[in-house]
Amino acid sequence: MGKNFNKNRDEEEEQKVARAPLPRKNEVIGIIEQRLGGNKMMVDCLDGKKRNCRVPGRLKRKLWLRPGDVVMIEPWELDFDKGDVIFKYRPNQIEWLKQNGYLKTEEKGF
Repeated sequence: MGKNFNKNRDEEEEQKVARAPLPRKNEVIGIIEQRLGGNKMMVDCLDGKKRNCRVPGRLKRKLWLRPGDVVMIEPWELDFDKGDVIFKYRPNQIEWLKQNGYLKTEEKGF
């Protein structure tokens, strides 16, 4: 295996049109506004609420999140002002969401 083994593979994955997972019954799409430290962040959700969300331990090292990223949130059952980040959308998935009407193009940052 040479040094350039995965180089071309990453470019091919980025150009594919990928269908994005849609929010289910108790999930919401949101945009990260601000990191609050540790694994917590403030997320502006499409249902009009701002939630204090955290990244669960099983995803903490796999998901690297920055302000402006589009994520899927699962609100807590007891406190709807808090939630867990369960998925981060990639740029090609964000385009798919915009084309199919799940994400408005006039949102902040888009």
